[in-house]
Amino acid sequence: MIRHPDRDDLVLFEMGDLGLTPPPEAAGHLPVLRTVREWMGDYLCRPLPELGRRGAVCPYTSTSMDKGRTFLAVRPGHPADPEEVVRSVRPYREWFLRLAPAGEALSIYTTLMILFPDARREDLPAIDAAQAALKASYVSEGLMIGEFHPGPPDKPGLWNPDLRPLSSPVAMLVIRRMVATDFPFLRDDDDHVRSYLSWFGDEVPSHLRESVRAAAESLS
Repeated sequence: MIRHPDRDDLVLFEMGDLGLTPPPEAAGHLPVLRTVREWMGDYLCRPLPELGRRGAVCPYTSTSMDKGRTFLAVRPGHPADPEEVVRSVRPYREWFLRLAPAGEALSIYTTLMILFPDARREDLPAIDAAQAALKASYVSEGLMIGEFHPGPPDKPGLWNPDLRPLSSPVAMLVIRRMVATDFPFLRDDDDHVRSYLSWFGDEVPSHLRESVRAAAESLS
């Protein structure tokens, strides 16, 4: 378990905290924390034929867990609106930047998952709206923020438009470092493209170069 350097009320749980002797702070959240850990292992770390490509659903999750770079925060209560979700997430972005500074070797494997275990179905649009409101500011700092929930979010897979791959048993927002292969998630917004180019303009993967070049040329 890690406590926030400036706020005693904020803690992050690690995979090792979910065993037989959890820290007291984790005891009341163990069922949801263990559910998320199981979902990560059974879903994110495994291939999914419907995904339309080879490999695990998330190619970084297994390494993140193995290297102890997966951190879980729990935000109890029903999120009233997107603004409340945005406020609750705000301190975790700065914390993530301390945990995973740009250029550090393990930064791309660092994942911070903010769980909303009490979110009801009617609360899920607030999670989606908060992610949409936050994305631009995160991308500008070389970060990605994604939403997962039981809805699931109405975002199709890149290779299978009929798939909704962001399904999870617990509502959450997930922060990680942007990587060069994230361009397909950013290409539909000019500001996101500019941010991507500022971070990866000199190291675009070969299979994305034509798409990135076309997007760059279309910028005003």
